[in-house]
Amino acid sequence: MHPLGEKVLIVADRFEQNLPIGDYGYIIAYDRNADNAFDYVVRVPNANRNFFVPASDIEREDLLLQQEVERIEREALIDFALATRNEELFRRLMNDEEAEDTEEMDPQDILTQEEFVRQVNLRAWI
Repeated sequence: MHPLGEKVLIVADRFEQNLPIGDYGYIIAYDRNADNAFDYVVRVPNANRNFFVPASDIEREDLLLQQEVERIEREALIDFALATRNEELFRRLMNDEEAEDTEEMDPQDILTQEEFVRQVNLRAWI
């Protein structure tokens, strides 16, 4: 739940009410009516209007900026890996580091089928 007065960005128009997508607004009220699909009342200074919006149509400005920074950082690392012909870095970036986590797993952590069944039975008995 966004606090009152928070600066938000309108990112969607789910109910097709001609929201100014991409414009900034400020949360001025909560809509607590249970029979209503809208969650907030947002004041958009550029449009000089108040809009009733659901929570899915708005996003915090700092969160969007953080996502954009991460995207730009990743693109810069890919460009660097291509420029320096660093194949390992390039493959790690393209596979989203998830493969790296699976490679670091110890063989001792992997249970045989018999050990797994024994542990499940022990926990079920407790």
